[in-house]
Amino acid sequence: MLTGYPRADGRKGIRNILAVAYLVECARHVAQEIAGSFRNEPVHLVGFSGCYPSPYAQRMMQRICTHPNVGAVLLVSLGCESFPREALAEAIQQSGRPVEILVIQQAGGTSRSIQQGQTWVRQTLQELRGAKRVPMGIQELVVGTICGGSDATSGLTANPACGYAFDLLLQAGATCIFEETGELIGCEHFLAQRAMNPQVAEQLIQAVQKAARYYKAYGHASFASGNAEGGLTTIEEKSLGAYSKTGRSPITGYLKPGQLPGGPGLYLMDLVPDGPPMWGFPNICDNAEIAELIACGVHLSLFTTGLGSVVGSAIAPVLKVCANPDTYRRMSEDMDINAGRILEGQATLEQVGREIYERTLAVASGQPTASERLGHQEFILTYKHFSWEVPGPVLCRQTD
Repeated sequence: MLTGYPRADGRKGIRNILAVAYLVECARHVAQEIAGSFRNEPVHLVGFSGCYPSPYAQRMMQRICTHPNVGAVLLVSLGCESFPREALAEAIQQSGRPVEILVIQQAGGTSRSIQQGQTWVRQTLQELRGAKRVPMGIQELVVGTICGGSDATSGLTANPACGYAFDLLLQAGATCIFEETGELIGCEHFLAQRAMNPQVAEQLIQAVQKAARYYKAYGHASFASGNAEGGLTTIEEKSLGAYSKTGRSPITGYLKPGQLPGGPGLYLMDLVPDGPPMWGFPNICDNAEIAELIACGVHLSLFTTGLGSVVGSAIAPVLKVCANPDTYRRMSEDMDINAGRILEGQATLEQVGREIYERTLAVASGQPTASERLGHQEFILTYKHFSWEVPGPVLCRQTD
């Protein structure tokens, strides 16, 4: 049995974080100074830098600020940006969380704003410290997966081991979400064969084909120079590795960023914007994708890497699974699990997969990940466009 923090909407969080959220780049410094004053406390900095109105950013910020891992929120506004701060504050308040709006122009500038924000955070942390963990079932857990810094070992060790862990989690009743449609090009029909109904199958195909069109328009796929240096040769080869992270279970449904799963099962999150290319390369970095997974309710993410990555995330823990044994030896401080043991014959894929499964449950019950111990709290949110209501999330439950 896991444990978590109960929320008013019925969900439970595996962390109890106070989020300091800036609503425009002009407010970042003040927010960063406030959050930085509580370095050894569960205070995380998140935010949106843009001033131009963005329904996508508004939806993302609302989902993140009412995420089950979040216990309270301080909104930091300059005062003249386009972000609807009152609407966001109301949504947070209705979710049962303490929330405060700090408007720099009204508070009297930088120093006074920082002081006021620190006072509110300090007082609110006292309230959060009194929260007690309660029993939490695995069926209440939402786990995401993502890869970064992939090399030729990723598709042989860490990725399929995470897929095996996904299958174990799904068998236990959890919800699992994978994404990176730009790294599934060529695998869309494999995905469709696992869909639980024809509508989901069509959405999976369309999502991957949209990614291919988007990348063609930019003349660049989700393939970095480091991937080639690490031994990967084509996007198709990388796609097969990414596909192995999804496991073998039936695919229940399809989501866009900010949509919550309709129930336990395996979901694809489509990260590529709808419509013609207009906001830049869709997966600007791994942490942008992690933020979108968080907005879909992910409690923690399984992050596979072959070349090595040091990133973590604000709000939701990141559990690192290292594919390459040499990388693990160089960067063991940043890694949680050495899947490279599979290559060296020291463990089977199934053994590492079960280790990932068991570590996931331990992290969900409070055990810190390597990135948490090192203080990593990366976060990025950019402009994108999605039409969430068309077609909307689709799921299909199995019947007895």
